[in-house]
Amino acid sequence: MTETPQRPLRVLAAMSGGVDSAVAAARAAEAGHDVTGVHLALSANPQSFRTGARGCCTIEDSRDARRAADVIGIPFYVWDLADRFREDVVEDFVAEYEAGRTPNPCLRCNEKIKFAALLDKALALGFDAVCTGHYAQVIVREDGSRELHRASDMAKDQSYVLGVLDDRQLAHAMFPLGDTVTTKEEIRAEAERRDLAVAKKPDSHDICFIADGDTQGFLAQRLGKAEGDIVDESGARLGTHEGAYGFTIGQRKGLRIGTPAPDGKPRYVLDISPVTNTVTVGPAASLDVTALTAVKPRWCGTAPVGPGTYTAQLRAHGGESEVTAEPVGGELRVTFTEPVRGVAPGQAIVLYDGTRVVGSATIATTTRAPVAAV
Repeated sequence: MTETPQRPLRVLAAMSGGVDSAVAAARAAEAGHDVTGVHLALSANPQSFRTGARGCCTIEDSRDARRAADVIGIPFYVWDLADRFREDVVEDFVAEYEAGRTPNPCLRCNEKIKFAALLDKALALGFDAVCTGHYAQVIVREDGSRELHRASDMAKDQSYVLGVLDDRQLAHAMFPLGDTVTTKEEIRAEAERRDLAVAKKPDSHDICFIADGDTQGFLAQRLGKAEGDIVDESGARLGTHEGAYGFTIGQRKGLRIGTPAPDGKPRYVLDISPVTNTVTVGPAASLDVTALTAVKPRWCGTAPVGPGTYTAQLRAHGGESEVTAEPVGGELRVTFTEPVRGVAPGQAIVLYDGTRVVGSATIATTTRAPVAAV
């Protein structure tokens, strides 16, 4: 089994301006594929320089990508997908928080932009595959079907944010870094050997369209301040907030309720109600979730039938939990072997069978474990 077919392909390499995507494009070209680089302009008003920016959408990033393409010796273009990005990712992000949910914009971008808008355009232009710098593997089986697997190096695995890819998208996906068991320093050393100027460029992080990393400030600017109550599980008012959208399930810091809990232990966000603009807080034990229902399942292959035993990942850098999961109608019903904490509606749950990504769904509701009386 192999990720890259033997015959040369026409490959469109998405180049963010960072080191991973540059090395991925270089490896694809070195493997004999006919590679064209493309930088996605996703911001309507990109910052001129990265200083103070934490994403991957600045003018400087597009210039870095162009310089890398020149060194690799491949054609390069900038495609403006800002309108599509705003509609499918940014507006979705804001709407989800407004509804009291916690979205993952990276999954939405991979689903709607890099492997929908970009891929559709690439196929229309005669390309065979889209190449990115993600750390994951596409395995081609003997019957020609494809599977998405974790990267060889679990420390860099990014399969969670690719769990939204379906059969058609996997058939045209290429991840040249996925089978690399190396440190990030070695990837940078490879970039330096290839004379790529991005070898020492800092990684992008956080949410690319929130340049300063202030998610709460970004949401306040979009949604406005709306004072509401912070209450405990009995409904007693403990304090106020300036917008329920500024909180996430499991949050401990920034509650500013002053009054200590009766047991003297920290309190966490347990529930967010956009209808009443109320945030409920309580002890850590009240965060324990034993089951959940998720919607909009997307399968990386044939949908499973009946209940099955899997491992599940609930956040991009989280660990795995053992679960039993079953598709029922248009939903996915999941039961955890051991309770887990910090599970929020809006998050993605990604199921794994060993290293294989089975599919993903968006968490809609959770079932909490009963808390023993003290």
